[in-house]
Amino acid sequence: MDTTFNIFDFLTPKGMTQFIDERATVRQALEKFDAHKFSVVPVIDKDGNYINTIAEGDLLRFIKNECHFDIKVAETKTIDTIERYRSYEALSINCSEKEVLKLSLSQNFIPLIDDRNKFIGIVKRSDIISFLLKKYRLNYI
Repeated sequence: MDTTFNIFDFLTPKGMTQFIDERATVRQALEKFDAHKFSVVPVIDKDGNYINTIAEGDLLRFIKNECHFDIKVAETKTIDTIERYRSYEALSINCSEKEVLKLSLSQNFIPLIDDRNKFIGIVKRSDIISFLLKKYRLNYI
């Protein structure tokens, strides 16, 4: 069994992931989170560049502190105005296995960017764990 590391083996392409445009309103972000049941989503700009991530907690704090639970206000505020508690670090397609493993310890997915900073997809922690199980010929639990 070949278990050589190749980042493209782990890539979930942009077209198969959920992401949010940085100009989306808070309400649009809430609707995306609700529809897809994610807790963190990548944020990209109009040119497809990776900006950061936004989490449910970021939205909730903003709604509580800035919108005062008023959905009409949430329809006028864009997510680029929301303070982030923590943003997921992205890696380049040229990253090493060590970089991926290290970052997967603290993020449940890793945004992947090309050499122009364009968001090309994500690497899921579950795919990394599956790779390691195969690499070390461990049986699934």
